[in-house]
Amino acid sequence: MIENQRIRPAQVIGPLGEPLTVASLPPPSTTRWVVRRKAEVVAAVAGGLLSVDEVCERYSLSLEEFASWQRAVDRSGMPGLRVTRIQHYKSLYERQQKF
Repeated sequence: MIENQRIRPAQVIGPLGEPLTVASLPPPSTTRWVVRRKAEVVAAVAGGLLSVDEVCERYSLSLEEFASWQRAVDRSGMPGLRVTRIQHYKSLYERQQKF
């Protein structure tokens, strides 16, 4: 039975170097997603604090939306999460793929 239980860390390191806990994550009622909040949620999943399914349910996100946040962080870091700069980072990434 113990094999089926997942051990989770009490905290993970956030995108700005601060410790993140489930209590310090954005509240489930969040509707305005600024870069920092998106990055905190992505860091929580990467560190094992929450699963992707839990995040999608907690914040009413689609799997595709959360996956796009993860890709943006992987490709461009926190600046890639800025909605106003998506086109810039997308074209930059596509140019890098050609070489």
